[in-house]
Amino acid sequence: MPPTAGTDGNRVFLQLGRPPEEPNQFNHPDAPRAYSDEVRARLEADAKEIIARYPQPRSAIIPLLHLVQAEDSYITPAGMSFIAEVLGMTGADVAGVASFYSMYRRKPTGEYLVGVCTNTLCAVMGGDAIYDALKEYLDVNDEQTTADGKVTLERIECNAACDCAPVMMVNWEFFDQQTPESARDLTDALRSGAEVRPSRGLPLTSFRETARVLAGFADGRPDDGQGGPAGPTLAGLRFAQEHGMSAPDSDGSAQ
Repeated sequence: MPPTAGTDGNRVFLQLGRPPEEPNQFNHPDAPRAYSDEVRARLEADAKEIIARYPQPRSAIIPLLHLVQAEDSYITPAGMSFIAEVLGMTGADVAGVASFYSMYRRKPTGEYLVGVCTNTLCAVMGGDAIYDALKEYLDVNDEQTTADGKVTLERIECNAACDCAPVMMVNWEFFDQQTPESARDLTDALRSGAEVRPSRGLPLTSFRETARVLAGFADGRPDDGQGGPAGPTLAGLRFAQEHGMSAPDSDGSAQ
């Protein structure tokens, strides 16, 4: 924080660089700075398999970020240093990519990442009320995680499921048409270890296991054809087809 002269001749101090308290940076105080030899050897084997899929090693940065997130539950200095080394990149390069995408976490994540969509339509349909109810009910800490480490709560951006608003996601699996009551029941089931089925998609797995799948490794979950609700848009399309309805032509006349 070097001194400089103000217009009145008095010395003032300018803060250079990022303030340590600035949120959303990869500087969690408990984050590992380096991996043990055992962890590193395991990650190197996985990274070698991932990198081999791409013509240029640095193209593997996205799945490698998921790989280290599967190890730590969030992006840590140890993870970023590992990626920079195996790809021959700088730490700034890795941080620049990791900070661009909201799926890469800055803080430790519980076994279940519960995201409540509070974008416009979901908010109007009750998303904000669901989030507020869960935050109070779960009594999360400053890192939005329950005391037992089972659930981390966050607001999420639109996941293109507006037909089924308000929508929640647990480890990126959809839970459609939620209410504050159903959301509380869902988190109770997650914390108790009960079997929980998403509205559609594959059965739930832990956040770290999900991150490993996103890194490109085999997903052993059974695909039993879960469909979920069709949604108002598809229902409206079917109704229009059954009744011979169509959109107006460009000149404003219906066909």
